[in-house]
Amino acid sequence: MDSWVRFLALLVCLFPALIECSVRHYKFDVVMRKTTRLCSTKPIVTVNGQFPGPTLYAREDDNVLVKVVNHVKYNVTIHWHGVRQIRTGWSDGPAYITQCPIQPGQSYVYNFTITGQRGTLLWHAHILWLRATVHGGLVILPKRGVPYPFPKPHKEVVVVLAEWWKSDTEAVINKALQSGSAPNVSDAHTINGHPGPVSHCSTQDGFTLPVQSGKTYLLRIINAALNEELFFKIAGHQLTIVEVDASYVKPVKLDTILIAPGQTTNALITADKNSGKYLVAASPFMDSPIAVDNLTATATLHYSGTLANTPTTLTSPPPQNATAVANKFIKSLRSLNSKTYPAQVPLKVDHKLYFTVGLGINPCPTCTAGNGSRVVASINNVTFVMPTTALLQAHYFNMGGVFTTDFPGNPPHVFNYTGTPSNLQTNNGTKVFRLSYNSTVELVLQDTGIIAPENHPVHLHGFNFFAVGRGLGNYNPKKDSKHFNLIDPVERNTIGVPSGGWVAIRFRADNPGVWFMHCHLEVHTTWGLKMAFLVDNGKGPNQSLLPPPSDLPKC
Repeated sequence: MDSWVRFLALLVCLFPALIECSVRHYKFDVVMRKTTRLCSTKPIVTVNGQFPGPTLYAREDDNVLVKVVNHVKYNVTIHWHGVRQIRTGWSDGPAYITQCPIQPGQSYVYNFTITGQRGTLLWHAHILWLRATVHGGLVILPKRGVPYPFPKPHKEVVVVLAEWWKSDTEAVINKALQSGSAPNVSDAHTINGHPGPVSHCSTQDGFTLPVQSGKTYLLRIINAALNEELFFKIAGHQLTIVEVDASYVKPVKLDTILIAPGQTTNALITADKNSGKYLVAASPFMDSPIAVDNLTATATLHYSGTLANTPTTLTSPPPQNATAVANKFIKSLRSLNSKTYPAQVPLKVDHKLYFTVGLGINPCPTCTAGNGSRVVASINNVTFVMPTTALLQAHYFNMGGVFTTDFPGNPPHVFNYTGTPSNLQTNNGTKVFRLSYNSTVELVLQDTGIIAPENHPVHLHGFNFFAVGRGLGNYNPKKDSKHFNLIDPVERNTIGVPSGGWVAIRFRADNPGVWFMHCHLEVHTTWGLKMAFLVDNGKGPNQSLLPPPSDLPKC
């Protein structure tokens, strides 16, 4: 886009009352910045020097252009998590899947249109462990004149939950990969960049949410953490859930929500007290015997007129293994399924897939911590090997030798998936599963107990899907499918596979390209719990992948 066109677009955005702004321009400078969080002065990778990064605002059907300039020593990509990227996979962002990374000193313009979506999403780095600090909110407002399907709030607040390491996160994961062991857990959780009071760091203040008595607020809550599902709770107040993953739900009132990495939740809170200060808490959920950062991040809900030295009303966050609290939230979610926002669940299924997700152990003669072995992760016993050429590029230009299309649609070996098998080894490969355009998919994701059962928040790029079923133990296709919710299942882009259980999703493959699917616990992605769907072009004029942009980074 030349400078004159950019100038005209800017004029349009400066006068939204006269002309609807349809082009949004942003610039992301990826830079190092020193920070004193947790009494550490280490430099961290940031966007525009901010942690969390800036919140992007757009409207449904807007065209968004973001120029990302890499000023750091690492390769960088940015993923617009949950944006469907209809025919624009080149802007999706996962490194070596849809693009080669932006190298130091280079730039790339992400160019995509937000089609049929509104709500809260997030953006984050999608290479290495950089998303620990390179992340932020993405707020998609409805079209002008289109109201929310819930009472209009007095104010909206973006709340970003995350993890914090005192050490450099790249050093943390590199050390773990060399040794073959699990990486160190984070040192704290954060709410909008602040952990709240923590030991050995007296300078830390928490985030403050100011409210006025009698007003209702919309909290746009985002979990940008690397490796942990989080509970979110506010002392003395109920939260009315109205949206998850930028999809409206039937309003439900709860005191605690569960939000996995990559998920978002919009909740209304009414300031129904006369005054006071109330604790806001974000704490980990993990109902399997896995080490997690067990510190609770805290903030304060502060009523206007309340003195600063007023004691804060406290709340007790759920225990780390509070499965019942987690299940109560998950089971309460239903699509709004209104005339305006119908739940278009595929009723006819072309592909019934069954994917096991979990951990394994492979030989590693150089690994010191694992006695000649290392922990790996897999889907259907395939530990994904990252290519050195982007899959989408290889697909578009018919480049051979980069990937194969023989990803198994079912587990290659049948066993008691939630038991403990004798064979812990997996196979390595760069495999994709091919889908014809507009075909429908039912995918059951089954956790395995090969090492230990674990929660797996699985994210599918390029699509929303409907969570039609969920259960514990091994999935039984004859019995369990009879209880699927095909009327108003919740619509998401990231879904939690329960420890020792399964979840069933359905989606329509109406977006051509190569689309990543992976566990959003970054440690599991690093270990290989990932794969990709290749969706062929359709026959219609708007059913083909668009050509790559001229500034697409090269490997």
